[in-house]
Amino acid sequence: MKQESPPAFDGKAFAAALSTAPGVYRMYAADDTLLYVGKAGALRKRVGSYFNGSPKSTRIMMMLSQVARMDVTVTRTEAEALLLENQLIKSLAPRYNVSLRDDKTYPQVLLTREQWPRIALHRGPRAVPGRYYGPYPGVGAVRETLNLMHKLFKLRSCEDSVFRNRSRPCLQYQIGRCSAPCVELVPQQDYDESVRQAAMFLEGKSDQLADELVQSMQQASDALQFERAARLRDLVASLRSMQNRQYVDGRAADLDVLACATQGASACVMLLAFRDGRNLGTRAFFPRTNGEDSAEEVLAAFVSQYYIEHGPPPEVLLDREIPDAQMIEAALGASAERKVALKWNVRGERAGYVELASRNAQITLVAEMDSRGAQHARSEAVRDMLGLAEPVKRVECFDISHTMGEATVASCVVFDAAGPVRAQYRRYNITGIEPGDDYAAMHQAIDRRFRRAVEEGGVLPDVLLIDGGAGQLAQAQAALADLGVEGVMLVGVAKGVERRAGHEALVLPDGREIRPGAASPALQFIQQVRDEAHRFAITGHRGRRQKARMTSKLEDIPGIGPRRRANLLKHFGGMAGLKAAGEAEIARVEGINDALAARIYANLHGLSVPDPAAE
Repeated sequence: MKQESPPAFDGKAFAAALSTAPGVYRMYAADDTLLYVGKAGALRKRVGSYFNGSPKSTRIMMMLSQVARMDVTVTRTEAEALLLENQLIKSLAPRYNVSLRDDKTYPQVLLTREQWPRIALHRGPRAVPGRYYGPYPGVGAVRETLNLMHKLFKLRSCEDSVFRNRSRPCLQYQIGRCSAPCVELVPQQDYDESVRQAAMFLEGKSDQLADELVQSMQQASDALQFERAARLRDLVASLRSMQNRQYVDGRAADLDVLACATQGASACVMLLAFRDGRNLGTRAFFPRTNGEDSAEEVLAAFVSQYYIEHGPPPEVLLDREIPDAQMIEAALGASAERKVALKWNVRGERAGYVELASRNAQITLVAEMDSRGAQHARSEAVRDMLGLAEPVKRVECFDISHTMGEATVASCVVFDAAGPVRAQYRRYNITGIEPGDDYAAMHQAIDRRFRRAVEEGGVLPDVLLIDGGAGQLAQAQAALADLGVEGVMLVGVAKGVERRAGHEALVLPDGREIRPGAASPALQFIQQVRDEAHRFAITGHRGRRQKARMTSKLEDIPGIGPRRRANLLKHFGGMAGLKAAGEAEIARVEGINDALAARIYANLHGLSVPDPAAE
């Protein structure tokens, strides 16, 4: 009996039954794959626009042909719809949505929340309690900002482990970049005021701050507090000097300039940022378009996702009008709890900045596509050289690093058609083997990587590179065979004559050796992957070795057992804090007397160690 196919989805009837409230809609395929997530100021109108018979792009028509059902979530406001859409795109990765790549490397300025707050550059998740400012286009802009902050407000930058154990001011105090709260040379009230002023500066309120300082300077002068008045005068002068550096249309401004360039399914969004009139530079983003070729749609998706995540400035200049601009503007304003203006067709100096961003977006996209094209050509050369039937989509490489068997670390790096996939890099601390046994180390690393893939159904590489010759390759081959892993092309990368680059021999499981030569694009790609694996392994090994050696220094000191060692590390927050402490600070730790503190200090700093028998 022939099985009947499910009835086609009636989009018009579904849309007609919806309310006119704002919300989020989701489109699903017959196998429940999420196709698309969208926001709407009025659900009935927005969803109905997909099924009204008007011409659609090829991408939209392909998506609609797969829709088997739809769900909606009604929200109270358009801002809530924008937030929910962003959360669903990030967590569910729909097939047809333009998505901003999840990047934890956006540099920000962190002002911690503690008794004596510190100010520092921050990357990654916002796990440290405090206020975060940014993100900035690049690390250079953050460092320039921090340099200004230290000069103007003299806030500390040192880590807590160092701060808690200072007995005298550091060099930053001597050169006038810190007020030395570590030894309480600045009153708590004055430091708190500096923190408040720094926050105002970072929030773009430097004009208001300067006016406050002028008023305070006048009050100090009237009260005959001339030294305080002079300090405030110098601070105002520094602020005014900074403000005079760069203006937009003759006035200080907080704004971003965005331009989008597209070519086929590739896109580049260029961000030019100004904060308090200062040009912070540019940063390029390459969203996943998932087939979307409209620069307007890509830019609209970028504006929604980027500013919901990071917060918008009061003004955002665009190189083109975007769909749902008024809704996005209102939602961003509600989320930021202040007015946010999206503008295009601007004039004057602002138009010059938009044109600059647009030109840079086009140049950067061309360079990125050239780079991708070269990467693709090299991976195709690898495919041809190895005689593979399918394109090489994923390459992994393993390397082993140690120092005479100490602190052995294995690295695994991943490359796809676009280049390195750093989020999927892995390191393995190798244990339970004879020191220096590289074969056993390689076998253990391969087993750990692919055992998890077999048990959890993980992705497998098309090509697996092993940094080493026939022996290393045989260990990898044996580990894969034990796990029953098939379909992975194994290649050993053996050092060439005199270990010169370009003379490597590629060892295959059947015993053949290929020497492509330095001019081979395939070997150039393999060298790039192998060198990255080598770098990643050495970095991990050095960190592990240093940690082991520093910890062993405590173990070698007479009179330091597990309990005292734990007390020391806990008190100073680790070896770095302990090494920065003086003898007097060390002697304050529970169970440590003056003589033992002297031995610890001498041992950590390579000095002559006092004889315990003389105590």
